[in-house]
Amino acid sequence: MAIQIGLTDEITNTRYAPLAALLAHYRRTHRFAPLSRAPIPVKERHFCPADKLVQVFLSILAGCETLSEVNSKLKPEVQLAAVGGWDRFADQSTLSRTLDALTLMNIETLRQSITSIWLPYSQVHQHDWRGFLWLDFDLSGLPCSPRAEGSQKGYFGGKKT
Repeated sequence: MAIQIGLTDEITNTRYAPLAALLAHYRRTHRFAPLSRAPIPVKERHFCPADKLVQVFLSILAGCETLSEVNSKLKPEVQLAAVGGWDRFADQSTLSRTLDALTLMNIETLRQSITSIWLPYSQVHQHDWRGFLWLDFDLSGLPCSPRAEGSQKGYFGGKKT
């Protein structure tokens, strides 16, 4: 499936086009295949447990702070669901029941599956672990350049800024 992104005058556009492109790439590379190794004891009517886990992941990427937002944000996105290979998104209650059904054994299997997904792409292996890893917990304010990433004008008690 070739990924094509563009503007149309159709009503069925998705507001999650970058998410659709990412999902299409993940499906083409079978990135989520390890999720099917976690045997979750739930009913399979329209979605297998792995598809429900992918939909929970998509809800996080779509900005849903809680699963209750899935019905209002993702449920109407039929085009995005079609990219995932579904005719629609699962209801938030279905996703909640899937997460509630996870046992400690399922969570451990899921953790191993997720690790096998991200580990080949991680830069953790490039760190030289023979030396120390320095963590600085000093909470005193230090001046920084206005061009520093994430810098904001702040308050330093007793100091002129």
